[in-house]
Amino acid sequence: MDGTMVNNTPYHLKSWQALFKKHGLGNLQPQKYYTEISGIPIIDTLKGLFADADEATLKSLLKEKEGLYREFYTPYIAPVNGLENLLIELKDAGFKLAIASSATADDIDFVLNHVRVKQYFDVIIDGNSVSKGKPNPQIFLKAAANLNMPPENCVVFEDSIAGIKAANAAQMKVVGITTGQPADKLQPSNLVITDFTELTVEKLKALF
Repeated sequence: MDGTMVNNTPYHLKSWQALFKKHGLGNLQPQKYYTEISGIPIIDTLKGLFADADEATLKSLLKEKEGLYREFYTPYIAPVNGLENLLIELKDAGFKLAIASSATADDIDFVLNHVRVKQYFDVIIDGNSVSKGKPNPQIFLKAAANLNMPPENCVVFEDSIAGIKAANAAQMKVVGITTGQPADKLQPSNLVITDFTELTVEKLKALF
């Protein structure tokens, strides 16, 4: 969802930078965010940053991070160009669709309350639904199982390095989208796009 359905990556970066500054963690550089934080469940990152924090503190930090992100992003939230048209084409062609996101259920609801495409998805899995986050493939494998589809028949849309690693580990096809990373960083992908206007049902079928 993040960075694929919506181009919210700059706002996640901005909220992480604000959190780093507030808690004396220094300046978070964009490259560190893209390589070490993007695509990974928030709680996993917080546990690494605040190793001595108890569960209540971690939950408070997560709430703080999500609050900053929503404050920054709400005025600008919009779907990635071509998203809904592609979803309609895929549903009409008989594809099964899932959201498999490292985001929390609240963050997924936040996006879907503004970008009204929930009706196109058969399955929605949030980061708290699995025990291991990306780059572990668990979330994609669970999505495939819930769709009753073999992993090798699935295509993942990803903007993050961690997500591409997870998709490859799941033995799924990968379409990288350059909302947060240049094309050369989104490897190995089967196809790289800038937005969904570049995709058709035929192009996706050709990946197989």
